[in-house]
Amino acid sequence: MVFTWDLPQALEVGGRMYEIRTDFRPALDILVAFNDPELPEENKIQVMMEILFVELPPEEYLNEAVERAYWYLDCGKRSDGKAGPRVMDWEQDASMIFSAINKVAGYELRNPQRYTHWWTFAGYFDEIDEGTFSQVLAIRQKRAKGKKLEKWEEEFLHEHRSLVILENKTSEEEQKRIAAEEAAVDALFKGVY
Repeated sequence: MVFTWDLPQALEVGGRMYEIRTDFRPALDILVAFNDPELPEENKIQVMMEILFVELPPEEYLNEAVERAYWYLDCGKRSDGKAGPRVMDWEQDASMIFSAINKVAGYELRNPQRYTHWWTFAGYFDEIDEGTFSQVLAIRQKRAKGKKLEKWEEEFLHEHRSLVILENKTSEEEQKRIAAEEAAVDALFKGVY
């Protein structure tokens, strides 16, 4: 049994403990792979398994191993399986994310000599408060839900479009909605409205 104050170093699969790569970097590599639209879905599981497990469990325990891997990546919480709207991208947002997490952690996480467990990293991530990244996320969340932006948020979007707008990894319908909203914001700032 893993208690909430324990940081897992291995996962039990088929009655045996299998060592996993617990630093946050492999977990981020997995999340980046999951967001890669060029990578077929069946390959994403394979990538996760090969990155996470030091030694792969036998194929007969694949389903259990995948379930345990997801449990680990979800920091021991049960996921409801529902994916919400895409409001962040680990690659595109890396500089904002690390700036915010470094502030919480009190040190530079990307230092290659410094180990930080994935669950610790995730805890730091959850504690991110006011700053550029939280503003960007708030604007993205409002836009994804179709909510009206405050005037200062519209100004922030206009001034920092490259930070706020996620690169095209979205559906065609979502792209059209975002394009229409961007056109409206642009028109607003050009005095057309």
